[in-house]
Amino acid sequence: MIDLSHFFSQNAQASSRGPLLIIAGPCVLESDAINLQIGQTMRDSCAELGLSFVFKASFDKANRSSVSSPRGPGIARGCAMLAALKSKLGVPVTTDIHEPSQAAQAAQAVDILQIPAFLARQTDLLAAAAATGRAVNVKKGQFMAPAEMMGAIGKLREAGAKEIMLTERGTFFGYHRLVNDFAGVGEMLEMGVPVCFDVTHSTQRPGEGATSGGQPHRALLLARAAVAAGVDAIFLECHPNPAASLSDRATIQPLSEMPALLATLAEIRRVVRDR
Repeated sequence: MIDLSHFFSQNAQASSRGPLLIIAGPCVLESDAINLQIGQTMRDSCAELGLSFVFKASFDKANRSSVSSPRGPGIARGCAMLAALKSKLGVPVTTDIHEPSQAAQAAQAVDILQIPAFLARQTDLLAAAAATGRAVNVKKGQFMAPAEMMGAIGKLREAGAKEIMLTERGTFFGYHRLVNDFAGVGEMLEMGVPVCFDVTHSTQRPGEGATSGGQPHRALLLARAAVAAGVDAIFLECHPNPAASLSDRATIQPLSEMPALLATLAEIRRVVRDR
């Protein structure tokens, strides 16, 4: 299991970057068999390539486009599933929280608490996550400029957080389109905390009916660009059968294609670090 404290300390400054971290899993917790298949495939591929790995899945998707969309097993069962996966896989795990009341319970099961992009400005949620002592990963809101993320960092530090990461996941551009501003990624890389790039959600096309659309074929392009830009971590959602995924079917990546993608990213990281 990777030492997350070392990851956060090593990647706190843009001039000193450590191994690339891969945060990956299904969007929402699936069956035990599917969760384990995804986790084992990603863990083993990362290990072969010298990449670090954190398993990610949500216990509740509180911001689904449709009220009838599957949301997940809920916090009690979901946290138990995440704790079991952490033990079976031997890797750190992460999940997102949507309310301050969820922070303490989720922190007992996971190593990193993720703050969803739409909630990046929620002071009470940030403070509750920081108070657990766990690492906190804040996704930049689609409506926020990169410089505004200093506010999230300040709130977390004031509430006692020591290990903080920011995640870029695209910015609204007109209707049904997200764009990634790599100059803005550069700004975040200078904020003194590690920066992650959310590949799959950056390919979303929000608001296209009852569920979000997407351009999943652009995932490799964005992942390559992000690693070349010098990010510390990549966030990926993958599934053995994307069409059957319980969430984000329009953007989730085929699990079978992940080993080749990771090999490409590992090579780009090597070139960037050696230049």
